[in-house]
Amino acid sequence: MKVILKETIASLGIIGSEVTVADGFARNYLLPQNKAVQATPQNRKMLEQEKTKFDLQIAKEKGIAEEMAKRLEGVACSIVAKVSEEDRLYGSVSARDITNALAKQDIEVAKRMVLLKEPIKNIGTHKVSIRVYKDVEPEITVEVVPE
Repeated sequence: MKVILKETIASLGIIGSEVTVADGFARNYLLPQNKAVQATPQNRKMLEQEKTKFDLQIAKEKGIAEEMAKRLEGVACSIVAKVSEEDRLYGSVSARDITNALAKQDIEVAKRMVLLKEPIKNIGTHKVSIRVYKDVEPEITVEVVPE
């Protein structure tokens, strides 16, 4: 089913874009929560009339994201973990651990925003990207120290 997004949804697209989604997803989630409308000729005309409003909202969201990226740039957090004799972690440092460490510094990020290719399993300093907005991904430094 083709729908027009009424708000930005990270996994689908930005506000005002026309996307194709599964029928059930549209009927059960997007349409009832007023996050999208069906892509009909009438709704497309409405979209064209409200395009300037959508453009302003996109610019506002991107501005907020860039401001947060500046705040995150160069941030370092330290995570204490148990290690074996070979300096290997018993567990691993996951996105949740990083969000908790950032929360202690009064920086709120969602777990899904932390971009880890794989969990961190060694002590030392690691660079981790945080996706704040589409194409806005500042890097933070995560230092894993032994307990």
